[in-house]
Amino acid sequence: MTFEEHSPPETPPIPRWQKIWRSQKDNLLTLAIALCLALLIRGYVAESRYIPSASMEPTLLPGDRIVVEKLSYRFRPPQRGDVVVFHTPEILQSLGYAPEQAFIKRVIATAGQTVGIRQGQVFVDGEPLIEAYIAEQPQYQLDPVVVPPGMLFVMGDNRNNSNDSHIWGFLPETKLIGRANLKFWPIGHIDWLQNPFA
Repeated sequence: MTFEEHSPPETPPIPRWQKIWRSQKDNLLTLAIALCLALLIRGYVAESRYIPSASMEPTLLPGDRIVVEKLSYRFRPPQRGDVVVFHTPEILQSLGYAPEQAFIKRVIATAGQTVGIRQGQVFVDGEPLIEAYIAEQPQYQLDPVVVPPGMLFVMGDNRNNSNDSHIWGFLPETKLIGRANLKFWPIGHIDWLQNPFA
């Protein structure tokens, strides 16, 4: 009994795009996962920001880069002394500032507290603040005001060169992006931004 020999059927050539996909799909999947994680971290955990102005000197200098963490205010309210990053309040938007612009200031008083400024001294609930972190004493006055619910009173550490609550009023807590907690660039400026009142 004899058998005819048959050559195996020819397989059609694999298209070039399929070859590329097969060789790179693990890399592309890894890249997609990394991108999703980066977006989640930036959106909900932390992000870096650049300091463009002198309003927070001497704590932060123009060109410094900081880490803004976004988790702590999900578990506790902002505290006096926190350095916070926030989106443009409505009153500044009405003056031409972009809604997505970010500002950075220090929390001076929280809801229910009374804040005033006289003779170069900031007072909260009638007590003078001891502020070793400021550039110089404020050269302006502010009659005592009570911070409303859901609001903060924020000021720049460079008191006489800062567009802050003494000019435009209270900051809604809903505008907060997060708390600045680490200065990481330039290398010589690396430092934790600790709350002086904690």
